[in-house]
Formats: sequence, structure tokens, C-alpha cells
Amino acid sequence: MDASEQPASAFSNVASQTTLLAQRYQFYLDQSTPFVFYRWVGLCTLLLIFMLRVVLSQGWYIICYSLAIYLLNLFLAFLQPKFDPSLEQDMKERESEEGIGGDLPTRQDEEFRPFIRRLPEFKFWHSATRATAIAFVCTWFSIFNVPVFWPILLIYFCILFTITMRRQIQHMVKYRYLPFDLGKMRYSRR
Repeated sequence: MDASEQPASAFSNVASQTTLLAQRYQFYLDQSTPFVFYRWVGLCTLLLIFMLRVVLSQGWYIICYSLAIYLLNLFLAFLQPKFDPSLEQDMKERESEEGIGGDLPTRQDEEFRPFIRRLPEFKFWHSATRATAIAFVCTWFSIFNVPVFWPILLIYFCILFTITMRRQIQHMVKYRYLPFDLGKMRYSRR
């Protein structure tokens, strides 16, 4: 009977240690939540160390490019609203054509619609930090050092960044939303 109980106890030990590590990790994440500035300084430091590793070793450009594409994707999700106004407008037009919508017309200027991000700031930071740490670990293994001509990757990323950001800014101007607090009116406490 001892032989049959041995694997179950080994599995339960591994499961309990994994649960303990996950709980400890979540505890430290919860503790870091109010320290927005320090979290981003830590991420920038990690990115700087990663970039120094790539530049000084003159390799792992494909890992750097993959990280840049992923960070661009995260940034775009951070800038976009959770509920896309273009989809809402299309849905309202479709309902009015079909005669489904019996709502009274309202002006958008009078409605208060808070900006809710598709990707919240904390999840953006957490995903970016995890991706940077994984990319940094990938630079320790030569199997990921694929020989590529890095200027092509850099030019392609710059073009991709320019096109996607121009499209995002046009979307922001068209539907009049600003994902940052810059230029928004602030009310003082009384």
C-alpha cells in the first residue's frame, strides 16, 4: 500500500508547493498595485537591461523584434476603449434601418460616458514585464539567436508603428475620445 500512496503524496506535494508559489506571487502583485511610478520605472529598467544585452551581444534581434511587436499590441489595446464607438454606431444604424430601435434620439454631448480601457494599466504593465523577462531569458540560449539582417526588422517595425498609430489617432479624433488625462478638466475638492 505504501507504493500506491507514494505517487499521490508526491503529486500533492508538488500541487501544494505550486499553489503556495502562486499565492505568494499574487500577494506581491497585489502589494505593488499602488506603486504605479515605481512599477513602470522597474519595467523601463528591465527593458534597458534587455536592450543593452541585445546591443552588446549583437544578436537575438528576432527576439527583440518579437518583443517590440508584442509591446505595440499591448499599447494599442491600452489606448482603445473597451466598447468600440465605431461598432456601437454601426449597430445603431443597423437597428434603425431594420426598425428595431425605438429609442429616443439623444445627443452624444450630453451623455457622460467614461473612458474604460480595453486593457487596464496594471494588466498592461504586468504583461509587458512578463514578456520582457521572458525575452531576456531567451537571450541566454543560443538557439534563439537566429541570424537576421536587423535593419530590415527595424525599418519594418517603424513602418508598422507609424501606420498603426496613425490609424489609432484617426480613430480617436473621429470618435472624440482621449485615453489620457491630458487636457481634461479636473474638479477641485471643496
